[in-house]
Amino acid sequence: MEKVKRFGVSIEQNLLNKFDNYIKENKYKNRSEAIRDLIRENFVNNAWEDLNKLVAGAIVIVYDHHKRALLDKIVDIQHSYQDFIISSQHIHLDHHNCMEIIVVKGVMHKLLELESLLKATKGIKHTTFAKSTLGEEI
Repeated sequence: MEKVKRFGVSIEQNLLNKFDNYIKENKYKNRSEAIRDLIRENFVNNAWEDLNKLVAGAIVIVYDHHKRALLDKIVDIQHSYQDFIISSQHIHLDHHNCMEIIVVKGVMHKLLELESLLKATKGIKHTTFAKSTLGEEI
């Protein structure tokens, strides 16, 4: 574990009050933990700006599994990107709706391609991409 360094921060009272409310709402034990998480989040977001960066994340889709041929289309798309898919999990939300969580790792532009193909597939109700990191830059 790296040695912890202390430093001072000057901040306007109004911004500090908002930050303290953020800390309380998010159940942080102290300001240092919250600052570390915000800094890490910024580095992860910055990593996603480089289209050739190796990243990880999860694509979540929700769809009606009764739609004809939709499941076959979803599987075909995933097979085309199998080099980037680590795992997927199928969840039954109710009688009609399913959720699929597709864990991915690879060059960002390929992962965004995969997300776009899934999102544009007729019958998919919702798609979101949880962007994460390989942990190397933080």
